[in-house]
Amino acid sequence: MRRWGIWLLAVIAGIVIGSGGAWLSLRAGLGAGATKSGPWVTSSLTGSTDADLRTRATVAIAGLLALSAKEAIYFNAEEDSAGAPLDGRCRYRVTGSDPKARWWSLTLYGADHFLVTNPAQRFSFHMRNVPRTGNGGFAFDVAPSGEGDGWLPTGGQAHFALTLRAYNPDPAIIGRPDRAHLPRIEKVSCA
Repeated sequence: MRRWGIWLLAVIAGIVIGSGGAWLSLRAGLGAGATKSGPWVTSSLTGSTDADLRTRATVAIAGLLALSAKEAIYFNAEEDSAGAPLDGRCRYRVTGSDPKARWWSLTLYGADHFLVTNPAQRFSFHMRNVPRTGNGGFAFDVAPSGEGDGWLPTGGQAHFALTLRAYNPDPAIIGRPDRAHLPRIEKVSCA
């Protein structure tokens, strides 16, 4: 093989390896500043001018238009409270109490970071429409099928994620998101 052929092969291999490594790194989630609270992950750098390039790229891939932490904090869950990956073929029970914020919502996204198409046209709950329990908390199912208003459809997808947005959160949540009282996600059954 001529020199230019070896050079071209090396350039192509470098592009493939570099692009693949970058893709895997971004798909791995938030890096610097990432904090966990149960199954929920957030980053203090999301929406911040201090965000590094990896955090900015991860946020861009997930489709967020991120506000600063003072305005909104975003928690993402890709696993249940026991640490197992969320599986859209299973049924989960999400329970909790209102996060300390002016307004909050909890939205289900497919593996492609888009809303999951479903006949019920239900994609999220928020503080005013979430099914309430007798003690002032809330509880609903996340499952491929259900009845009534107390469930978010997964569409039976193998992978999904839940995103909790808290707008104008309490300063304690901003300062210590790892101590935030966030909903539990418990697997009930699996098909």
